[in-house]
This record gives sequence, C-alpha cells and structure tokens, in this order.
Amino acid sequence: MERRFSRSIHALGEIFEFADEYSIAHGIRPPVLFAMKFVIEELFTNMVKYSVSDTGSDIGIDLEKDDHRVTVRLIDSGVDAFDVTRADDADVTLSLEDRKVGGLGLHLVKRMVDSIEYEYGGRKSVITFSKKLE
Repeated sequence: MERRFSRSIHALGEIFEFADEYSIAHGIRPPVLFAMKFVIEELFTNMVKYSVSDTGSDIGIDLEKDDHRVTVRLIDSGVDAFDVTRADDADVTLSLEDRKVGGLGLHLVKRMVDSIEYEYGGRKSVITFSKKLE
C-alpha cells in the first residue's frame, strides 16, 4: 500500500498514522512497528532536510508485508543521489566531544533493520528496508 506525503517535517504525524493503520490491518507487533516507524522517521526527515527536489514532489512511502517480514520503500523524485547504505557509520566508541556531528541516525537505522538497499536512476531515489516479523 503506497501513499504520498508532503515534503515537510509536519507530515510525520500523517506518516505515523499511516504506519499504525497498516500495522493494525496486517497484525504487525509493536516492537516491529516501533523499529519501522523509527527508521521511516529518520529516512524521511533526512530526505526533507538534505534532498532538495527540483520537482517539488511529494515523498512516497510503500508498505508491504509477507509471511516473514515487512518491507518499506521511500521514493523521492527530482533529487541528487545519496546512497544511505554507503554512508559512514558514526564512531560510537569515541567520546561525545570527539565525535563528528551527524551520522548517528543512519548508524542506528542500519542496526534496526534486517536489510537496506538503495536504488537511483532518472533523479529518482528509492530506499528499501525490511524488518523480520519475529
């Protein structure tokens, strides 16, 4: 099931409602829903803050569940490439004073999902992640 959301941080409430409704309809347990919503929020927020669309298009979110996992796709058009799967991990072994600013959100995202993929072509960015239902 896909819906489009305005390219605005203010759309997060609608996005969370969409995820909640989907999880109720498809029996997704709260721990999986929590991870799903956390990752959607981080990726969506990054798209809004760092990917300026030359088309002003909305951002699509597609949710799909099978017997073993939930798969989420975030689709952004008219943007430059930024492969989240190749972003440097935050060095969490350093003290707070010694860490570089940024990167902690993607660091957490990569650890909360079971898989994450990035596709780019024709100024269209698609991030797909999945989380096991167990």
